[in-house]
Amino acid sequence: MKISDFKLERYFAQHEFTAKYLLSSSDSDGYEMNYILENASVDELVMWQNLKLGYTESEGNPALRESILQYYQLNTIENVVVATPGELNFISMNVLLDPTDHAITISPCYQSLSEVVKSIDCPLSFWKPKEDGWVFDTEDLEKLIQNNTKLIILNFPHNPTGSYLTRSQLDKIVDIARKHDLYIFSDEMYHKLIIDDLEELPPISDIYEKGISLWGTSKTFGLAGLRTGWLVSQDKSFLQKVVSFKDYLSICNSAPSEILTIMALNHLDKFLEPNLEKIKKNILVFQEFADQQELISSFVPPRAGSTSFVELAIEGTSLEFSNQLVEQAGIMTVPAEMFEYEGKYIRVGFGRANFPETLEVFADYLKDYK
Repeated sequence: MKISDFKLERYFAQHEFTAKYLLSSSDSDGYEMNYILENASVDELVMWQNLKLGYTESEGNPALRESILQYYQLNTIENVVVATPGELNFISMNVLLDPTDHAITISPCYQSLSEVVKSIDCPLSFWKPKEDGWVFDTEDLEKLIQNNTKLIILNFPHNPTGSYLTRSQLDKIVDIARKHDLYIFSDEMYHKLIIDDLEELPPISDIYEKGISLWGTSKTFGLAGLRTGWLVSQDKSFLQKVVSFKDYLSICNSAPSEILTIMALNHLDKFLEPNLEKIKKNILVFQEFADQQELISSFVPPRAGSTSFVELAIEGTSLEFSNQLVEQAGIMTVPAEMFEYEGKYIRVGFGRANFPETLEVFADYLKDYK
């Protein structure tokens, strides 16, 4: 198979490690190794100290899969497969879809939620929100269903807009999928990062027999460097196909990452709460900043997740603006073009401790911007 370049990741590769300031990162600051170990139990530290760096089980360490299950209603590790998040997305699309199928995904979206489908030559439709508040209407979704539709791809909390669904909306989506006998692949990488006073949505795998939930350590936990993700589903035959496909990719997981992920899962609050506090504080800082900047034509604070899609009042493209900003001020942003979305938007990420400092530099830059 052939697949197009991952625009967003190539853009990050160009600027992420050279730009002085990152205004668009979707993850929070990474925790140090010592922090993980300080919060581990005695038994977990014994596992770490006795770790052997051999091959691991393809499905994932059984102890890790047990730790994952504490956040789901399913009760057997056969409902869980562990790999890197991107790998699990890639495998799932290839296992589920053929060129004769049709799929629906949200837009704007993280490119892998659309590009892998395209690489299979599978027709794809986009479920788009209302831009004035980034609200996704389930009636619009149902209109996209075709005779050969096989899969709906969700991502809530949503990257990049920070949109979220109500429980009634999610239930409606399940009703639509069940009516048409569709799979739902739900990218839940920002699970539990709830900003507003909202009801937390359950994983799709808990409430739908053909639901597939993807979560991992990158966003919620601030542990992107572990590269740990997992799929949870009631459909064990699907998961068995995922494991068989994985034999051609990573084969198995990093042994150290599996143990460190166990520690994080068993002490979630130690990782989640500081990230939430930081994100909420930075949203308030940005709201004040946006109110003072004529260049920002609209800012819809995220309801969940760690990002927002901010509209700019500029004459050129958002890509041109972002390129100029990083070259002249050392601030990296992610323009709408990286999400294949029309409009003059940039993604803003709220999970970094130096966010207020970055805004100060941004404000100075905008004083002379033309």
